[in-house]
Amino acid sequence: MTTPSQTVGPFFGHALPYDGGPELVPAGRRGAVRVHGRVFDGAGDPVPDALVEIWQADEAGRIARRPGGLRRAAGAFSGFGRCPTGADGSYWFSTVKPGRVGAGAPYLSVLVFARGLLKPVFTRLYFPEDDHEGDPLLAEVPAARRDTLIAVREAGGAYRFDIHLQGERETVFLGF
Repeated sequence: MTTPSQTVGPFFGHALPYDGGPELVPAGRRGAVRVHGRVFDGAGDPVPDALVEIWQADEAGRIARRPGGLRRAAGAFSGFGRCPTGADGSYWFSTVKPGRVGAGAPYLSVLVFARGLLKPVFTRLYFPEDDHEGDPLLAEVPAARRDTLIAVREAGGAYRFDIHLQGERETVFLGF
């Protein structure tokens, strides 16, 4: 017999974050980019106790196969990071823009852990300047909803990616 999932938290702010979690690379490293945004609930209010997690390839499109996400050596890149949201629902990462993996456009895999969710929700962050034609996942998303998966490039080179858990501007989430 299978036991159903149930919400017992949120404990994300106590058990999952770790020192340096949002810093996949130091902010001053050559090629470093800032990815940031806010997490919103269905009413459009910020979610102050969520946890955002990313997984990604490096600049050359290689996916790290070694452990070390929690213990990054100086200059090492694991492709994994976690950031708890602030009181205003904000999160941030210092990382590198990933290279293309296979036929698809470069992306970050994004997981969101939040109160009221039995399991994390999964989505992707694509970069606005990349060619999205031919990306197999984006091809499956209705054209009117694709913009919820594409970050906004800001002055200074940062990328903003707001995540809406429900509502009119709900981010496209993926089923696995």
